[in-house]
Amino acid sequence: MMHDLTSAPVTDPTSIYRYRDCLYGADMVTAALSVDFFTWLSANPSSLAGICEHFGFKERPADTMMTLFAANDWVRNVGGVFHTTEVAREFMCAGPVWDVRPYFASLHDRPIARDFLEVLRTDKPAGWSGDKAAFDWHKAMEQEDFARKFTAAMDCRGVLLSQALAKKLDLTGRSCVLDIGAGSGVYACAITAQHKHMRGVAFDQAPVDRIASKLIEERGCAERVSVATGNMVEGMPAGCDVHLFSNVLHDWGVAEVEKLLAVSHAALPAGGLLIIHDAFINADKTGPLHVAEYSCLLMHATQGKCYSTGEYAQLLDKAGFTPGEYHDTIIARGFMTAIRR
Repeated sequence: MMHDLTSAPVTDPTSIYRYRDCLYGADMVTAALSVDFFTWLSANPSSLAGICEHFGFKERPADTMMTLFAANDWVRNVGGVFHTTEVAREFMCAGPVWDVRPYFASLHDRPIARDFLEVLRTDKPAGWSGDKAAFDWHKAMEQEDFARKFTAAMDCRGVLLSQALAKKLDLTGRSCVLDIGAGSGVYACAITAQHKHMRGVAFDQAPVDRIASKLIEERGCAERVSVATGNMVEGMPAGCDVHLFSNVLHDWGVAEVEKLLAVSHAALPAGGLLIIHDAFINADKTGPLHVAEYSCLLMHATQGKCYSTGEYAQLLDKAGFTPGEYHDTIIARGFMTAIRR
């Protein structure tokens, strides 16, 4: 029997989820220490561009790294220039008696730590879970076996996240939600279960569409949630006045996010509602720490990262939306809304 999509757990699972989401943060730190990053930055306070130039890093992964370090209070951004903090100078640089670099040195050859140096220098995703023989995540999702396993993993998490989101949404006067990059379709199912006047469309590419159809039917939601197949970059189904990107945009770089928002804008009617449900970095990119750690996982395996609320506001405005406020939901997730102008 499938889970009731209007219920909620009795206990708080946050600490359990964080072990998985924050798994790659330690390897990011190890990679930085392996190139003596903090010793150099302590002597050479620099902008992100200056850091990239010196180390040969690319902007997206370097930004993810610096957000992690700012969230730990190891660096501070003062007018666009990063400076090491006292704790970094005392423990993470050459010279002081408390230098921890030798403590991390034995871990420099961990596969994910080595991967991070490659991603930092090339901006190309590594194989999923550090598997050198594997496709990066985007290509892997075109493979039936990987798509099935990954969709099951996200559905497992989505049962919790989708209910928390659905209960906080105000969908008064709305009629149909398009769940973009829907995976199992659990978000469309949860929203229509919570908001009885709504219909839903789960929109994804093959082979995920077939997986979604089966799961939606098993949940007993097929009468109100249909499945549409397509490439979201090329266009989106018409007839929906709500668009939902749930844990989707964080898989893509800025250029692709801009394109997806533009395609959404073209498909939504004027006054249509856009919902971005994700893990958000705060506007000044100093945390939350657990989101900065999760962003390292995304930076390693996908073309994206966790974007800040400020970055999303700018992207939404550029695409023709009026951004709304950010709202927390559960396990470091939340959502922003926007109205199509």
